[in-house]
Formats: sequence, C-alpha cells, structure tokens
Amino acid sequence: MEPKKLLLAEDDAMLASLLKYRLEKDGYAVAIKSNGREVKRDIAEHLPDAIICDVMMPYFSGIELVDYLRNDLKSDIPIILISAASNEENVISAFKMGANDFIAKPVSPSELLIRVSREIDRYYCS
Repeated sequence: MEPKKLLLAEDDAMLASLLKYRLEKDGYAVAIKSNGREVKRDIAEHLPDAIICDVMMPYFSGIELVDYLRNDLKSDIPIILISAASNEENVISAFKMGANDFIAKPVSPSELLIRVSREIDRYYCS
C-alpha cells in the first residue's frame, strides 16, 4: 500500500525537520512548505491526504488556508492546525473555519502522530 501523503506547513525549519522525521518513521510521505503561498500552490497541484499547518505563517495564515481549502477548493481533507498562539479566540476561529483539530505548541511528535492517524482513519474509513 502506498504511504499517505502529508503536507506539513511550518516556517520553523528545525521543528519541521523534527516532525517530518517522526512522521516518515511512522510510514507517512511528508512534504514541507514554509509559507502559505507555497502551501496554496502545492494544494492546487497535488492534494495531499492530510495537512498539518502552523497558524502563524508568512503570506497566508493557517486559518486563511483552512478557509481556502474548505470554501474555494470545496475539499474536506483533514487539516490539523498547530500554534504557539493557542488562545481561545484562535482555537474557536480555527474550528469555525473547518479545521479538524488544533494542537498547541510545543508539539509532541507522538501526540501529533496519534491525531494525524485518527483524522486520516476518520476521513478514509467513513
């Protein structure tokens, strides 16, 4: 079976590398993008099986990307937002826009794996 493709949108290169390593170790194929513009271009060309996206990204925020994915592309693929700014307003805004999950930084790679697996299972097994 072909590995599930994840798009990891994170502008912190060290965190992106750490998460990519851990996700790939668990069998996922991971593409990293460092800003919202790259994410929009990549989504338009190659829709991944799930997206993990930082809320605070250059050019387009993670919340704007959720809005783009849900309203412009009419896609319901799983999207998990991560952010150091995990105040109630950001979390509520993320879920109202259609995010599947929200994880506060610092991100535990093990927790992220569980949440990614859960969202992919829900999406592809329902």
